[in-house]
This record gives sequence, structure tokens and C-alpha cells, in this order.
Amino acid sequence: HVVDRAREVTVRMTDRREYRASVVGVDVRTDVAVLKIDADKLPFVRIGSPAALKAGQWVVAIGSPFGFDNSVTAGIISATARSLPGDAYTPFIQTDVAVNPGNSGGPLFNLQGEVVGINSQIYSRTGGYQGVSFAIPIDVAMHVRNQLVATGRVERGRIGVTIQDVNQALADSFRLPRPYGALVSQVEDRGPADKAGLKAGDVILAVDGRAVERSGELPAIIAGIKPGSEASLEIWRDKAKRELRIKVGELKDDPEVASRQPSGSADTGKLGLAVRPLSGGERQQLRTAGRLVVEESGGPAAEAGVEAGDVLLAVNGAPVESVGEFRNSVTKAGNTVALLIQRGNAQIYIPVRVGS
Repeated sequence: HVVDRAREVTVRMTDRREYRASVVGVDVRTDVAVLKIDADKLPFVRIGSPAALKAGQWVVAIGSPFGFDNSVTAGIISATARSLPGDAYTPFIQTDVAVNPGNSGGPLFNLQGEVVGINSQIYSRTGGYQGVSFAIPIDVAMHVRNQLVATGRVERGRIGVTIQDVNQALADSFRLPRPYGALVSQVEDRGPADKAGLKAGDVILAVDGRAVERSGELPAIIAGIKPGSEASLEIWRDKAKRELRIKVGELKDDPEVASRQPSGSADTGKLGLAVRPLSGGERQQLRTAGRLVVEESGGPAAEAGVEAGDVLLAVNGAPVESVGEFRNSVTKAGNTVALLIQRGNAQIYIPVRVGS
């Protein structure tokens, strides 16, 4: 974003020499740009390993906040691999280092003098620093840099799934030992995941041996895999771990998922839901595989976030196509029922607690 819409870019050294820079390439998804200047015998920094960073570790930022060149601020790491809204492909380093306008693009150092990140964003209600800042891991930036220099574009892997975090209620419903991994709520038809046998209700626990603690970590891991290559997924299905091999596709435009149209009328149970079958015309209009729609939501279901107009797809991972199947599935379920619903352009799991 520092060079966005710039007609000219100038790089100024600490000894006040200035060089006209050309923009080799820009990757909007990671907010990384590569610049080139015509110069030699320049000093350089060592590149560190963001993978070695730990919460509580001290780091240092250098930048030009408000035009004050070579300003240094220090702080500690709060988290690594932090996902932010709209930045699914960057596992940010979160720190409490003071970052203000003019710090963007500056380096984040560890105490060994190695660059571990590029300062990029802050969270603020005022526009100024409020104790939360984010840096792009340097290995992500270098991966982008290598591709931009070599080909002028960045290739990213994709597998064609919609995912969400696993909370305690969902972990209970799927009999996971604890809440972790990325819960698959939707699989793109004929996409890489579909061809590999991945299903809605699977929880992705690891990719090529790399653990997935939170769902926000998965997009960056998959994006870093070269399109066309194979990857190994460790998943949780039917109360046990399994392994799948998947051929990773290439990330292009986001696929369209579904449109929306609510409706409703008929059966209520311990969840507090009234559901009815969808007509053929409604299913075609919604472009949905679901056959039941929520007309009324009350009690535990409403408290959990189920709304009238939601299309009901599955209960605890098992598809339901009739009111009778829905009743039976809920009756057999334990104290937590995981409902897979379609709402708007997405499918999501909603855990509903019906007992203690």
C-alpha cells in the first residue's frame, strides 16, 4: 500500500543519497511490493526465521513515523500466524511495537539483528498506534519476492473449501479431544478437495505434517504449496484421524458459492426449530443441495445463532433430506448438535447446546 498509485518512487539512504526506484511487481494479497534501484556496494541486513519466533519474545522496528527518519521502537510478540479480516493469505506477527504512519514497509528485527518481518498494519480507533501492530513474516515476503522477480506474478495453491474455527461446542459434537484444526463447512463441487474425497464435517488437523491449530492458519499454508503438486492432509472424520492425498489447484478468482432466498413452515423439536421441505423451484433458485429450510428459530437454536431462512444441510456431519431424518438425527445426538446450514454465500457449522 506504500507504493499504491505512486507515479514515482524514491529510495532515500541514511546518508541522504536518493535513487529513483522501479516497481518490479506488487502482490496485493500479501501487501508486498518489490522495488529495484540502480546501485551497488549497499549495506544489507540478515534474514531471520519467523518460524522460530515465540510469544513474549522482544522485537525492534525501524521506520520513519511522521517523517522522523530512523526512529526505533521496541516491544514483544503477542502471537504468530494471526489472521486478520481480508488478509487470509498472510499469517501476521502481532506485536505491541509502536507502529505509526511512516512505519509501513520498515523492518521488524529480532534481538540478533535479523529481519523477521515487515511492519504493515495497526488496529486503531483513532488512526494512531493503540498497542496492537502487525508485521508480514519475512519468509512470506521473500517467497512473494522470488516469484515476482522470476515471473512477475505470484502463484498460490488452493483446495476449494470453506472453513471455520473449531470451538469447544463443535469439538464436543465431533468428539475431538480438544478444539483445534480447521472445520470444513463446504467443499467446492469438482474442486481439488472434492476429488480427493474431503467432505463437509471433516476437520483438517495438519498439512504435510504441519499442524493446523486454528482455521486462519490453513489458507496461508495451502497458498504456499505450488499448484499442481500433491499434499498430505491429516483429517478428523467419524471420531478418528485419517490421511488424504490431494492435488493442489491454483488460486484465481473466488468461486461463487450460492445465492440466497429465505422461506418456511413445519416441525419443532428440542432445538427450538421449525423446519419444512424446500420445493424444487426454491432449491433451484437457491442453487442448494439442501432440502430443508428453517421457518422459525427459538430456544437453544436461536441462542446459538440459527436464523429463519437458513437452509439445513446436515446434523453432526450426516446429511438430512427430510423432516423425519432431521428428527431422528437430533434424537440420537448428544448434548451438543452441530448443524450445517447454508446462509447467503456460505455454509457454516453452528453448534447448538441442548443439555448440560
